[in-house]
Amino acid sequence: MHFRKAVISDIPVIQRIAEKAWRPTYGHILTEEQTIYMLDMMYGTEVLMKQIGSQIAFFLAVEVDLVIGYFAMEISEPSKMKLHKIYLDPDQKSKGVGSQIIAFIKEFGLKAGVKQIELNVNKFNSAVQFYEKMGFFRAKEMVLDIGNGYVMDDYVMQLNLESAQ
Repeated sequence: MHFRKAVISDIPVIQRIAEKAWRPTYGHILTEEQTIYMLDMMYGTEVLMKQIGSQIAFFLAVEVDLVIGYFAMEISEPSKMKLHKIYLDPDQKSKGVGSQIIAFIKEFGLKAGVKQIELNVNKFNSAVQFYEKMGFFRAKEMVLDIGNGYVMDDYVMQLNLESAQ
């Protein structure tokens, strides 16, 4: 497996993986209406074009020639990196791909001089346990109004890179 930066022509495959991953991940947490709203808000073509063309480092996880996941991160402060998203094709879960992505993200952060990685994750998402296994801890809770009467009820999780080596 290798990782490569996403380009504009990758948008359809990112959208396909998002569509395939979101319902199994959030079906027990979100209504179908909120899922549709959030997929459009976060994965609309224009939104992804802006992210891929910005300071956000948007990567794809590629196995042979098949894109099996994606992740995006950004240096938000001189010593802090925000992991915006990490999703795998559901058929690729429990194969160690997520751990390899986190290892890549840690290395990316260390090379950039980052001391801490932060992410938001829905409190009821099973990924909370994955992140804890990877060394993240629950730093705080956050309820974020995302419009249309919907909120994200998240943990803000952090990983201190200095102690994670």
